[in-house]
Amino acid sequence: MSALFSPITLRGLTLPNRIMVAPMCQYSAGNGEANDWHFTHINSLALSGAAMFCIEATAVEAIGRITPGCLGLWNDATEAALKPVLASLRRHSNTAVAMQLAHAGRKASSHTPWDGGQQIPIAEGGWQAEGPSALPHKENEAAPLALDSAGLKRVRDAFVAAARRAERLGIDALEVHCAHGYLLHQFLSPISNRRTDAYGGSLQNRLRFPLDVFDAVRAAFPHHKPVGIKVSCTDWVDGGWDIAQTIELAKELKQRGVDWIDASSGGVSPLQKIPLEPGYQVPFAQAIKQAAGVNVMAVGLITEATQADDIVTSGKADMVALARGMLYDPRWGWHAAAQLGGQVAAPPAYWRAPPHQHKDLFGATTFGAR
Repeated sequence: MSALFSPITLRGLTLPNRIMVAPMCQYSAGNGEANDWHFTHINSLALSGAAMFCIEATAVEAIGRITPGCLGLWNDATEAALKPVLASLRRHSNTAVAMQLAHAGRKASSHTPWDGGQQIPIAEGGWQAEGPSALPHKENEAAPLALDSAGLKRVRDAFVAAARRAERLGIDALEVHCAHGYLLHQFLSPISNRRTDAYGGSLQNRLRFPLDVFDAVRAAFPHHKPVGIKVSCTDWVDGGWDIAQTIELAKELKQRGVDWIDASSGGVSPLQKIPLEPGYQVPFAQAIKQAAGVNVMAVGLITEATQADDIVTSGKADMVALARGMLYDPRWGWHAAAQLGGQVAAPPAYWRAPPHQHKDLFGATTFGAR
């Protein structure tokens, strides 16, 4: 049996394979509300063959959006907008559904990538960003406001409220976004965190707020449902956050019952220099797994079925998460299963799809029931 298509259990959730559709910002919401684009995007990739689909970075408050088009879950309207999308998914797919809860921090109030991605001035419809310190992401940007104690509580409470809304929506798992230069990563990195209080300075202090948020989300979400976290394992900048500090964070998270660590990198500084190549972030996942003994997901330029299978087979990671590869090939899981001798689930209307040499792709029972 292919290791990639072997089951894994995360608390009360058993997944039939080790593939997740990674959360991918779509920048297509209106006032944080899902719309027909999300209906199309989510329903399509829920049929990819991956055991779990993770909804894109979902802002826990309006000022925590990266762009005006980012998805949110901070009020009744944003919660209601997701209901019909999820109801349709549940009718036609048995994939587990996760959601990534996020706050952009100082990287908020930005244009969409296809409009240049630069900061939107308040006078042009933007909003005041907040962060751990009054340091802009780029030199020419307006500085964020440094969060005070009331602001820290407000943000933590917003994560909790979003977790509770996610539970009402029937979400199966949560991932706390602590990567890519967004708010929780900003607290971790000495590049963006220059605080002199209990949330800045030493590693222990810089860990404090992200761990507070994780603890609060874990407590608010049902115990039998898993909660993971996405981290940037390095800033790719000298003097920034690095893998050694990430391992210390992972050890703290293990004590708190984290169900997986999604090992990514970068995002906190425009000075980063990332050596892109296939699987370039896999060593981070492997280092965390070996040092902290937690479930890890490998991400980053994983595109080939044999590559993904080798990552799991060799013990470098417990799961893989694919983003752009899934957009390019929305049936990536089907094709990987066909190549590796695995099986995936599909709705009855698709049971006639596999070519004869892969007639058992959907399993003997479902395929024979046509």
